[in-house]
Amino acid sequence: MNIYIGNLDYNVTEADLSGAFGEFGTVSKANVIIDKFTGRSKGFGFVEMPDDAEANEAISQLNESSLNGRKIRVNEAKPREERPAARPRY
Repeated sequence: MNIYIGNLDYNVTEADLSGAFGEFGTVSKANVIIDKFTGRSKGFGFVEMPDDAEANEAISQLNESSLNGRKIRVNEAKPREERPAARPRY
């Protein structure tokens, strides 16, 4: 299951996410989204857990909990929606 984590502190690393979610089961991947222009975290990330039961337990326990001093939002990630193609700029 792919899990969305929002309202992350900008200093949270992928290892921090993996450690927090690892308490509830196996984490196959942790990813903090980085702004390509500034190189800073965008304040959200994703964690993949292969076992849905473990993932649901992690979501229920970690949602609205504190990570590095900030209350995080945790829920199942929604599939990415297709966006229309950008118009060319002149």
